Amino acid sequence: MMGYASLAQTDTGLHMRERSRAFIVADAATPNNRIVFINADIAMGDSGVHRSIVSQLSSQYPGLYTDANIAFVGTHQHAGVGGYLENLLPQVTSLGYVKQTADAIIAGTVLAVQRAHASLAPGKLSLGNTTILNANINRSPTAYLANPAEERARYQYDQDKEMTLLRFDDTNGKARGFLSFFAVHGTSLYENNTLVSADNKGMAAYLYEAEVEPYSMPGNTTFVAGFTQANVGDTSPNTLGAFCESPGKPYDGLPCDSDHSTCGGKAQDCHGRGPGFRISDFESSRIIGDLQFRGAQTIMNGPLAPVTGAVKSAHTYLAMANHQFTLPNGTTVSTCPAALGFGFAGGTTDGPGAFNFIQGTNSSQPRNPFWEIVKGVVTPFPSAEQRACQNPKPILLNTGFAHQPYEWSANSVNIQMLRVGNFVMLVIPGELTTMAGRRIREALRAKLISSGVLGSDAYIVVAGPANVYAHYITTREEYSVQRYEGASTIFGQFTLDAYIDKYSSLVPFLADNAKDTPASDPAPSEQLSKAISLQTGVVFDAAPIGKKIGATLSDVNTAAPYHAGNTVSAEFVGANPRNNLRLESTFLTVDQMISGQWKTVRSDSHPSTIYQWKRTSTVLGTSTVTISWTIENGTPPGTYRLSYFGDYKPLIGAVSAFTGTSSSFTIS
Repeated sequence: MMGYASLAQTDTGLHMRERSRAFIVADAATPNNRIVFINADIAMGDSGVHRSIVSQLSSQYPGLYTDANIAFVGTHQHAGVGGYLENLLPQVTSLGYVKQTADAIIAGTVLAVQRAHASLAPGKLSLGNTTILNANINRSPTAYLANPAEERARYQYDQDKEMTLLRFDDTNGKARGFLSFFAVHGTSLYENNTLVSADNKGMAAYLYEAEVEPYSMPGNTTFVAGFTQANVGDTSPNTLGAFCESPGKPYDGLPCDSDHSTCGGKAQDCHGRGPGFRISDFESSRIIGDLQFRGAQTIMNGPLAPVTGAVKSAHTYLAMANHQFTLPNGTTVSTCPAALGFGFAGGTTDGPGAFNFIQGTNSSQPRNPFWEIVKGVVTPFPSAEQRACQNPKPILLNTGFAHQPYEWSANSVNIQMLRVGNFVMLVIPGELTTMAGRRIREALRAKLISSGVLGSDAYIVVAGPANVYAHYITTREEYSVQRYEGASTIFGQFTLDAYIDKYSSLVPFLADNAKDTPASDPAPSEQLSKAISLQTGVVFDAAPIGKKIGATLSDVNTAAPYHAGNTVSAEFVGANPRNNLRLESTFLTVDQMISGQWKTVRSDSHPSTIYQWKRTSTVLGTSTVTISWTIENGTPPGTYRLSYFGDYKPLIGAVSAFTGTSSSFTIS
């Protein structure tokens, strides 16, 4: 899985499908001036996936969709599939590159854009915002406190509480969808979760789309709700705070050390707690998703300001290693080749690291002596120049100098701005912290106004991590503290300043009459032709003696009726789900008998259903699948069944589809 960098976190099933939601805005006066905003239920955008999406769309729609106007933005949830990123470092815990995963993301995303393109019609846009409380906290508050007191005094909270929403209406005034922007990490589901899910933003989208079209299956609604990530870097949905889970120790149950997020000097026992952590594995995701859903409802039902004007996009690539530029005070500074610090390995309160690394470690503090010896075997030892550039970060992984067997991390980043009238989206190739996001928004808003591109009603949002993943972006002050976010700001202390400088340089290209395109460094080099994958394919599937594939092993209860709140489940002779990912389909259904016919009422995209696959014997090729459904309040009484849809691969022959069905059961 992707997000927690845990080799042990391997998919065992499905809670909710990951989806891409695509939004296209075209200028009615100049239709070729358009933008494509893709909000994908994945951890982050990626250069290889983005390259393939652009290639397919530009060939299908020549002259319309290009590198410049296609934004591929991840919701940054940590409960999804891994192995799709192009660079080596994020592939390590997925056993390398997983082509099947990348292909599925590309196929679903291209299909979403095709559907958006096919539904293009005259319409209008409007803009609003609201405050959402209790949906996020700052997981590195001591780093935030390093920012100047006078700057912090301008803000009520140490994380952004504001949701911004861009509403899409047709010419009849009917809402077609929206894009919302709110900062909260997709870590409501913890590292011990092994079911693919869309976490709190995917939950919010499901809740809103189901509210508008309750009788449509997820993924088949005509109303599209986009819950986009913003300056997410130091935010957490685990709003109860971080506590020590250390049975038998005197600090068990106490808050973690605030500077280093440790318990007894180690990070492993320090865990953030979401609002529903005592209730169920998925309750915190539902609560944080519901808060965002209700925030979006408030904006959609309230007064909004019309958005009118030109549609523009500006885009360039920036080589971040040793990039020299001038600060506003006239000082010439430089970014560094990529490197990750010791605090990176310490992890966060959302997902602690391994060994004895901790956050908040800088060059003056003790380091892990073992890693001091062996780290040069993993990546090249940093030079004196690199150490000085990255100071005060003690370098753990010198990834900017690691080129074998292919690039370990991104060295060229995707700089992109999208304009719709007075509304501008800064599409960011990394995770901005709260204050870093505030600074770049303010700087770009001031630049847009002072340049005459926009007026005083200019509205700026950030969206990311998008297009390519370049880790974190902190303020210089937060960088000096070297908590996880600072240690993961790979291009050094001037990273944020470099982004502000480069995004500012794109402002003239968003002007109404702008026709030129900005100069660009080379795009990230293609790595997939060199990619390594250690994930083995499916060898074969088989049933136990005396059983058939799809046969019921453990049936539902037929002796007594079920009620709302009960979980009904059945176990089947299974087959490996990688034989067919069933894109645009489902591995399960809940069917209701209506007028003598079975009607599907739930799929594997509903949060009330779970699909679990378990390998029972690698040698014999046997496995089981458990389908479960937690019956929601308001479910109509009647007769139901569970159905399992799979595909099995025999030892000899082609993959074949099959179906398994439980006995009928009643709900009263």
